[in-house]
Amino acid sequence: MDINHIPNWVLSLENEDLEFIKNFVLSSGSLKEMAKMYEVSYPTVRLRLDRLIEKIKVNDSLENEEFIKFIKRLSIDDQISVEVAKLIIEKYKQEKGER
Repeated sequence: MDINHIPNWVLSLENEDLEFIKNFVLSSGSLKEMAKMYEVSYPTVRLRLDRLIEKIKVNDSLENEEFIKFIKRLSIDDQISVEVAKLIIEKYKQEKGER
């Protein structure tokens, strides 16, 4: 997969989240296996998965907002740098999260 085509919700995840997803897939989605692997209770793994799901939903929905699409278009059209676009989008997400 080309780095430019990695979904932003994936890029927004921390390494710890990505490792959890990897282990989830490798355990064939068994939360019981995940609980053994992490040496925690089933409800703890379920809670972590639920929080990860919400994190993905929030980041995925934010990516569809017109403002973020606009900033990305500016970057694609070389009107602003990719670094500046990332800073603007991150600040926007922080502001949205505070409300």
